Amino acid sequence: MNEYFNEEKIQSIIEMIIPYVVNLGIAIVVFIIGKWLARKITNIVVSILKRIKGIDVTLVKFIENIVYYILMMVVILTALSKLGVETTSFFAILGAAGLAIGLALKDSLGNFASGVMLIMFKPFKVGDFVTVAGVSGTVNEISIFSSILTTGDNQRMIVPNGSIIAGTIVNVNANPTRRVDLVVGIGYDDDIKKAKNVLTNILESNEKILQEKGLTVAVSELADSSVNFVVRAWVNTPDYWAVKFALTEEVKTRFDQEGISIPYPQQDVHHHNQA
Repeated sequence: MNEYFNEEKIQSIIEMIIPYVVNLGIAIVVFIIGKWLARKITNIVVSILKRIKGIDVTLVKFIENIVYYILMMVVILTALSKLGVETTSFFAILGAAGLAIGLALKDSLGNFASGVMLIMFKPFKVGDFVTVAGVSGTVNEISIFSSILTTGDNQRMIVPNGSIIAGTIVNVNANPTRRVDLVVGIGYDDDIKKAKNVLTNILESNEKILQEKGLTVAVSELADSSVNFVVRAWVNTPDYWAVKFALTEEVKTRFDQEGISIPYPQQDVHHHNQA
């Protein structure tokens, strides 16, 4: 009787375990095949993205990770369902967790979205000199959440991408040429034609100025204390500051040599004595 009971108990245990063992095997097979498919699909997506002209490597890598982890989440939940685990509750938990994380990291997610836009649309690239979010500097790195700039005095500035997208982006290096603009004033007693000839000669003698793009020397304003000229010339972008500094110095030197004054604001005060 005892032996019969033991055999019956063992048989009952075996019959109870077998479905779990079968389900475990199926779950393992589903996981292995699913993982292989997830990697395969991810590689296909990456291959398609790499064929897109100009797409950034950082964005490709990020999308690769997102696609793979989403697919693996589906694989894991499918494998768990084969074990008899109720996955509906998992989806509910994941949804609630995703909402909580989204609210907690809304600023970070905003920076991430902005980073994707910067990488995709490329308003600037590494090496450009830009003004963004009130900061001017050379771009050293563009990442998903922030961009790193080095200022002219060698400070390292980390700017959130959200602030960059929300404001005006000035890219100094976007175009191969730039226009140098100067305003030069002379006294009312000075010879306008002589000053104009001197300024034109200064522009024509500078080798870095692109003469073929034209020069401008013209009277723009009769100001309170001076007659103002606009002086405009085109240069290659890398030469901009060197030419601007050189022209400013040359104007002062040549005006001194030619006896042309550069007036400064002044007021004449007339005092009348009344008896």
